[in-house]
Amino acid sequence: MKEPELIVILLNLVIVLIAYFMIYPKLAGADGNKLAISDIFAPGISIIIAGTLFWNSGQEFNALFFKLNWFWFTLFTYAAIEIPLMLWYYKRNNIWESFSS
Repeated sequence: MKEPELIVILLNLVIVLIAYFMIYPKLAGADGNKLAISDIFAPGISIIIAGTLFWNSGQEFNALFFKLNWFWFTLFTYAAIEIPLMLWYYKRNNIWESFSS
């Protein structure tokens, strides 16, 4: 498992799954404002961990059609993993309604 892309993708997957199945249901529940505040920390943790692994390494990450550095690859893959799960969580907990009130 020396592929840096795989390391970052697995890191992001683990963080997103822990966030949406363990932390967010307990901390935020169906409150969109609490969820938005809580969701600031998860990608930050992912970026900090990836940064400790790849900072100043000069490692290029292959994002299918283009090359990215560790920061943008981590952010890009985090968003790609999180968005479908976020939409599911919002729909399941009627969070869109909490923003309108």
